[in-house]
Amino acid sequence: MARNQNQGKMSREEAGRMGGEATSKKHNKEFYQEIGKKGGEATANSHDKEFYQEIGKKGGDATAESHDKNFYRDIGRKGGRN
Repeated sequence: MARNQNQGKMSREEAGRMGGEATSKKHNKEFYQEIGKKGGEATANSHDKEFYQEIGKKGGDATAESHDKNFYRDIGRKGGRN
């Protein structure tokens, strides 16, 4: 991606993309699992039950808006199978 027109400086988007690409080359799957676990634990320690209820409802509402009843029928048939 070409540099933006801001005096040859990189945009935040460009810097973020480049940083993400460099990080992905430097670290493996276990690194991402570890930081994900730490982030999840930190979130759990700083939020209560109502927080999780709220984000669960938002996710459920968003899913309901973007899927029809066939989607729910199909995932219902799959159940807990892996």
